[in-house]
Amino acid sequence: MAVTVRIPTTMRPISGGSSTVSVEGSTLGEVLAALETAHPGFQERLFDDSGALRKFVNVFVADDDVRYLDGLDTKVPAGETVSIIPAVAGG
Repeated sequence: MAVTVRIPTTMRPISGGSSTVSVEGSTLGEVLAALETAHPGFQERLFDDSGALRKFVNVFVADDDVRYLDGLDTKVPAGETVSIIPAVAGG
């Protein structure tokens, strides 16, 4: 089941400059694991030492924040879009 992952500008060097990457997976955890396999380097940017998503990285399946769904167990239907959006801080 192919899924499109939108890559933020700050992480595009890891994906070879691509703004989107197509990977396989039926849950968010599987999709992100496939992303790491296809383009090593995403895991350390997305996950903390305990294996949880970093607090400053927001991940959406379609338009839904996975923190309010099932986290890494969130189902990702074939053809869906996963968006990685780093938090922005400033003042």
